[in-house]
Amino acid sequence: MAHDNKIEGHKAERDRHPAAAAEKILDVARDLFYRQGIRAIGVDEIVRTAGVAKPSLYRAFSSKDELAASYLRRYDREFWERFDEVVAAHPGDPRAQILAFLTRAGKRTQTPSYRGCGMTNAAVEYPEPDHPARKVSEDNKRELRRRLRAMAVEMGAADADTLGDGLLLLIEGAYISGQLFGPGGPAQSVARNAELLIGASLAK
Repeated sequence: MAHDNKIEGHKAERDRHPAAAAEKILDVARDLFYRQGIRAIGVDEIVRTAGVAKPSLYRAFSSKDELAASYLRRYDREFWERFDEVVAAHPGDPRAQILAFLTRAGKRTQTPSYRGCGMTNAAVEYPEPDHPARKVSEDNKRELRRRLRAMAVEMGAADADTLGDGLLLLIEGAYISGQLFGPGGPAQSVARNAELLIGASLAK
């Protein structure tokens, strides 16, 4: 009984601080959505794991769809932070930038907790073009395509669009194969394959 009262006390404390409750809900949703899929997780499991009352969720997020979109917006910010970090580490050298990014990505695919790209996974779960989660995912992928094509131009590729798209296909393939094969799978060599593709493209 004392333990139950303590749990309820924590819930009440979070509910008195809407911003803290919203952040906790988003943290929990991010973890559950990424590991198990968005459709597989209900709001009851999220509020129970977060230790908040259900009204707290709906005060912060108008619906589960909006919570899913918020999760992906955070994922999007984190993705571009990683991307921009490697770009900044290799100023003026787009070839080194993309290879550094893919070296990191390849290493991530080898970890036991790897579940691919949250954006790609969400796009597969939500084929409806007007779904909020789908829109965030599509925006992320379109921007990645734009950046890769621009980097291919900077590298001096004769057919920059084809090279940029080829790099995008390698990246998406690594996201999927990382889930299928796990450690030791083909995703670990995504940077090396990108290096070969770039070399072949620039040699033309």
